[in-house]
Amino acid sequence: MSKIVEIYNWAKRDYQEWPLRFILEITAWAMSIACSVTMALTVPNPPFLILYPIFIVQCAIFGWAAKTRGSSGMVANYLLLVTIDSIALARLIIN
Repeated sequence: MSKIVEIYNWAKRDYQEWPLRFILEITAWAMSIACSVTMALTVPNPPFLILYPIFIVQCAIFGWAAKTRGSSGMVANYLLLVTIDSIALARLIIN
């Protein structure tokens, strides 16, 4: 079986097991890509007031999804990213 077919079958199984998680993860992935493209197109002055909240939301979604999958390392990673981005957003607003 080709790798593409294996990936498709895995994604199909994942969707069937937990459709909401699947849809939220795809949404978070799209948000992540959109933020990266926006950053790349707007340097040296990216719109951080717009991007940080999106970073925070997509990391929170990925963290929740990782928790539902039982992945402690990924939960810790996304919690740390949410914390870092939240602090950065707060500093941006205060300053």
